[in-house]
Amino acid sequence: MQIEDLRIFLVVIKAGNFTAAAEQLLLSKQYVSRRMASLEASLGVRLLIRNTRKLSVTESGLVFSQHAQKILDDIQEAELAVSERRQELQGSFRISIPMSFGVSYLSPLIAEFLRQHPAVQFQIELGDRYVDMIGEGFDIAIRIGSLADSTLIARRLSALKRVICASPDYLLRAGTPKIPEDLLLHDCLRYGREGQNGWELLREGKRKLLDVHGPMVSNNGEVLRDAAVAGLGLVLLPEFIVESAIKGGALVEVLSDFYPEPLTLSAVYPQHRQRSEVNKAFLDFLEERLKP
Repeated sequence: MQIEDLRIFLVVIKAGNFTAAAEQLLLSKQYVSRRMASLEASLGVRLLIRNTRKLSVTESGLVFSQHAQKILDDIQEAELAVSERRQELQGSFRISIPMSFGVSYLSPLIAEFLRQHPAVQFQIELGDRYVDMIGEGFDIAIRIGSLADSTLIARRLSALKRVICASPDYLLRAGTPKIPEDLLLHDCLRYGREGQNGWELLREGKRKLLDVHGPMVSNNGEVLRDAAVAGLGLVLLPEFIVESAIKGGALVEVLSDFYPEPLTLSAVYPQHRQRSEVNKAFLDFLEERLKP
């Protein structure tokens, strides 16, 4: 078994077939196929199930991929530790970032970080799904809200303010809520990824949970914001999603004395990446730039 075989194997898994993997690696399809056959022979186990359209990974292949990724990461760390260019960050990293926050705030920060560290390469996936960090080979995931219990290491980066707002047209038609209980008489557009109907508001350290209802539930903040701008109801969203609409007058903040609890912005990463100099530098950079 060769180290090159580990790299090829991981690319094959991500690409889904030998042809796409060969194109990414700038190798021939035949060479990639031979190397995978040799790897399976040396291990004495089947890693890939081949069919006419797409490869699938066996259970043994999934287990082996996790160990293969860790081996390659350790090799990279060892190379960096003895490199004459140790002061220059380098390496390729895969990062998962929430769509809205990534486009609105993180995109220019990532570009700034990469300008400062030209030997670093980022492969960035924008989306709101919770990725499988180990199985899909991610090095860092940026997440908003509460974190599920896991073996991943979590680091808090910032707090994201949330606001309740509605269009001037809706408030003229339905009235402006003055106290939290007024929300029960209004149409409320709810963020539904966590399946929660209630809105929890704080005032002077006291919590008030309100079972609000309305015409729309969505797992996308922009969809809810646009619905609020269209006059469909009140919406509770992170400020970064509605900030421009509020500044432009398309939305008006209400109940500002009864603020929703801020969301926590966190980074999570696998345990085998905790010694990564790039991880530390990038997360230090984000924490500094994202200070309230």
